[in-house]
Amino acid sequence: MRAGFSTETVVATTAEEEAYRHIQRALRVGRYKPGERLIPEDIAAEIGMSRMPVREAFRRLASDGLVILRPNRGCIVAGLTLDELYEIFEMRSVLEGLAVRLAIPRIGEDEIDELERLLVRMERAGQSGSSDWVVRHQEFHRFICELSQRPKLIHQISALHVVIEPYMRIWFDDVDKPLSAREEHEAVIAALRSGDARHAEQTMQDHILGTAPMLAEFVAPSKR
Repeated sequence: MRAGFSTETVVATTAEEEAYRHIQRALRVGRYKPGERLIPEDIAAEIGMSRMPVREAFRRLASDGLVILRPNRGCIVAGLTLDELYEIFEMRSVLEGLAVRLAIPRIGEDEIDELERLLVRMERAGQSGSSDWVVRHQEFHRFICELSQRPKLIHQISALHVVIEPYMRIWFDDVDKPLSAREEHEAVIAALRSGDARHAEQTMQDHILGTAPMLAEFVAPSKR
């Protein structure tokens, strides 16, 4: 199985793993809101297990930065400040830029064709108003990163996408479709096609960093 951003296809082998995947998926799609308290008994009953695996899952989610464990308050859904939002995009830009640079030797016409197909799927989702755009967007970036063949790097990038996904969905809900998305991703494809690793790395970094201000505008305009 390839490493990637989506965790939904991973088979849960333990109750803790099942609880972890269940809660993480709910957080990613925005079912739980920042500041909301997660009740282990309620989640355990929903999944059909005891509360202990759920509590263990909370600890893993806290290490991922998705929840906060506080004395006497239990498990609280973490929210991002604008500084944290920008920091995540800064980290993404560096890590995904590195992934692009490492991927360049493995990119040929077949890979370019696949990226163009992924971009068409992303565009169709955007035109339909479907929140699948976020999933298609992740697929596009995942495909490039997987070509780096660096599992630990891919894992770190995946974790950042998980944290930012609820905010990407909020952004998408507030606009007809993300502005200039097609043009920016076409620029990434063109840079990859050029075979110039440094140029491709910079193009990916610019693309990611340019998204942060637009996302911040829709996520927390009153906090700027």
